Amino acid sequence: MHFNEEKPDKAFIKLPNTKIKLLQQLLAKVIGEIRKVNKVKGIDFSKKMQALVERYNNRDANDILRSEVYEEMANALTDLIWEVHKEFSAGDELGIDFQEKAFYDILKELCIKYDFKYPDDKMIELAKAVKDLVDGQAKFPDWNKRDDIKSALKVGLILLLDEYGYPPVERDEVYVEIFEQAENFKKNQH
Repeated sequence: MHFNEEKPDKAFIKLPNTKIKLLQQLLAKVIGEIRKVNKVKGIDFSKKMQALVERYNNRDANDILRSEVYEEMANALTDLIWEVHKEFSAGDELGIDFQEKAFYDILKELCIKYDFKYPDDKMIELAKAVKDLVDGQAKFPDWNKRDDIKSALKVGLILLLDEYGYPPVERDEVYVEIFEQAENFKKNQH
């Protein structure tokens, strides 16, 4: 077995351990699928994967060939794959679907990021309303190339958020991030 002497890409496992590489590729693919709909969770899972890979690549030289190190990494990757899979049905207990949960997650994350409170039951209702609005506004195939449709979507979102009293503080950044999630969501719908 020959090891590659070149400087490896930081994002990938250094030793050619097939099982681990396959698990990492599978994880990256599943995270990619989540990210198409739910940007917040996609970024979150990408960071978790990166942390695992870095921990594995930065391990002690004495551990490099120890089989339990491989097993530990394989198990950690497998656990994360299942965690990502669970996200596809994570909205069930809230009574919302996978796509509505994407909007729920961005609304919730913004509460934390900009330090304001918003009732959870209203956030669930708002997430459903935002998804319906985005679906309705973006039913045209070329919607993302048409500024009139995009600005109508933005106006609709601003009015809808206002109607729900979200955010309860004046933060323009909140609107920008919700628009980004809405555009990300629609761009990946077929």
